[in-house]
Amino acid sequence: MSSEDVDAYLAELEPAKRDGLGRLRSKLLELAPTATEGISYAMPAIIENRKVIAGYAAFKNHLSYFPHSSIVISRLAKDLDSFKTSKGGFQFGIDEVLPDELIRKLVQQKRLLIEEARGEK
Repeated sequence: MSSEDVDAYLAELEPAKRDGLGRLRSKLLELAPTATEGISYAMPAIIENRKVIAGYAAFKNHLSYFPHSSIVISRLAKDLDSFKTSKGGFQFGIDEVLPDELIRKLVQQKRLLIEEARGEK
């Protein structure tokens, strides 16, 4: 799995979806400059120290962000109250740009959760 796999996933999307996920991808890679990319659960993923810290995908009528943790979603419930959430992710509009601060918080909380699981916090 590699950036090329993510490029191939995005290339198959219609332009608006590709642009939306491309913006998200760029921000995630900016926040995790040493991360690698791959495909996890059939969707693009940002991988740091062999752990998925973020996943994202396009669907028929929306885009979705997946921190691969229901705990991250519950910890940021207030920040996500304007989005349709599920146990493992949330939906946003095809033309909607997620706020940089929200993306930063999502990545920060996932990293914190990984540290807690390792007994580092």
